[in-house]
Amino acid sequence: MFLGAHHFNVEGIYIDPSQHIHNGQNKSIDGRNVQCSIKSDVFADPLPIAKGWEILLDKIASNALYDSGARFDPPKCDEDTRVEVIGEIMDWVNDRDAPQRLLCMTGAARSSKSALQQTISERCAGSKILGSTFFFSSQDPTRNDLSRIVPTIAYQLGQHAPTLQDYIRKAIENDRLIFTKTVRTQMDALIVRPFRQFISNSNSDPGNFPQAVLIDGLDECSGEDNQAELLSSIKDSLLNNDLPFRIFIASRPEWTIRSALNPEPQGYLQQSAYHIQLSDKYDATNDIRRYLRRRIQDIGSRSHDPRARSQSWPRMEDVEKLVAAASGQFVYAATVVKYVSERRSSPVDRLQTVVDWTPKPGQLARPFKALDVLYSGILSAAKELYEAVDTNRARDFLLLLRAHHINHDRRVFNVTYEANTFDEFLNLERGAHEVLVSDLHSLLVFDQHPSFTHIFLEMHFYHRSFAEFLDSETRAESFFVAEMQVRTYVLEAIVQGIIRFSLEPNSTISGSTFEKYALKALVMYSNKGKALGGQQLLALAHGDGWRRFDHMVPKTHFHRPVQAYFLEMINVIMRRLKNELNEPELADALKPYSGKWKGLIEPALAERGGALSTFG
Repeated sequence: MFLGAHHFNVEGIYIDPSQHIHNGQNKSIDGRNVQCSIKSDVFADPLPIAKGWEILLDKIASNALYDSGARFDPPKCDEDTRVEVIGEIMDWVNDRDAPQRLLCMTGAARSSKSALQQTISERCAGSKILGSTFFFSSQDPTRNDLSRIVPTIAYQLGQHAPTLQDYIRKAIENDRLIFTKTVRTQMDALIVRPFRQFISNSNSDPGNFPQAVLIDGLDECSGEDNQAELLSSIKDSLLNNDLPFRIFIASRPEWTIRSALNPEPQGYLQQSAYHIQLSDKYDATNDIRRYLRRRIQDIGSRSHDPRARSQSWPRMEDVEKLVAAASGQFVYAATVVKYVSERRSSPVDRLQTVVDWTPKPGQLARPFKALDVLYSGILSAAKELYEAVDTNRARDFLLLLRAHHINHDRRVFNVTYEANTFDEFLNLERGAHEVLVSDLHSLLVFDQHPSFTHIFLEMHFYHRSFAEFLDSETRAESFFVAEMQVRTYVLEAIVQGIIRFSLEPNSTISGSTFEKYALKALVMYSNKGKALGGQQLLALAHGDGWRRFDHMVPKTHFHRPVQAYFLEMINVIMRRLKNELNEPELADALKPYSGKWKGLIEPALAERGGALSTFG
């Protein structure tokens, strides 16, 4: 079979011009005695071309690819939905000359970020510009940390050019420990340097290389330090080098990405990144309306219930109720569709269950179970992170969160307090509310609202359904905090604050917002003195208690109805001290002050004009 052949190798076997076959063992081949020799540099490491790439294949997360079978039927944007934001993203991806080569898209939990990433991935793949994808998932151990992201991206980039693949393979063979090193080192070794070699040693135009690198769910990568390491490595390795990639990252607006993009103080990505904020910039109401109607009609068309196949189903008024309840968030709409699509019952009946559903103890129907699992998971992680900080360990995360929620909802005499003022009521440092919700930014934030006197910081829920979750013991289960428990807690904090209040002019408390609003809050949370406990009454009455009141009254911002409520509270306190606690002397000590305050308040009550009166 080797007759006439010479000067070639067959898997390391060399054929010389005399037709001798050299394998170094002087053995017979096909019955012929031949002289053979082995080249040690060839057989010492068999199949070197494949070895480095095989090592890489063992390190990738195949489940993280946009077209992975493990992600079969992934969420993506419905036809005619999210048109504006999809167009903006694709324009950015295709604009190779734009100075910002990083796009960060943040949005509330389940605000269709992953659906957008999937849609963009498919469009880029169809246009031959998709370089790589990586979809993080906290539930999948192969794609919930950083160990596989660089190998997975390098693998996909290498698939586009055999020469680039060869440079990546050589980098691995030159450093077999590369996968134990930092993400930045891996990026430099397996992406940056191989790509530079590929460009410099070939006639390829880097502008023709598929440029889109898409990373979804940064918040699902375990550990804030790991998230920060990935972002900083992308900046230092991919953005700071002259590479053609356009990198698109989607994440909930949690601390790591917020701090990197924050304009004040300037985050390290603030200048480098183009930032799309789904929750703030894009109104998805019309998209959600189309999505609900189309999906529900499709479910009806496949149902055995003739009511569901009727052209009049679903009723537009029911769709509008669901649109309003969704409050601009696709997660609610997607949860409704999933519940209605259950094949073993009528979609008409299940849709009506959703439209009419209100949580009741012992209720079997759980149309929002998927949402509740989501909210419970986010709350659990936020609670653990908050209470792990030593200065927060004595604080009840759920109780504080619920207190701010009830304050936000104006449930106590239809009054709400600015967030920093409310922190003071709770004896917390200024800005404590931001620390409280720092890991809940996918569900709520504190927004600035200008009032006629100052900027007002107020809690804002991205999901109305999350506020409903907090209100429902049936849904929240172990995360539920009763409203009465909150009122009792806040009232005790206000009483303790008044007792600690210093009349010294140089005191840190004196002159604060506390002295302007504490008495008003006491009126509200004590239900005009009726909810005060006996020990609280005695604590307020002893020592300088009434002098503190007397100092605060002229400076207190009382809405006009509350002025009358304040006088009513003083009468209730005097009556309870005398009759209930058998302390007539303490009650009598209050009388002179009561007369003085009445003289201040009653003329103000008689005045016409502004809704807000301040004494002094």
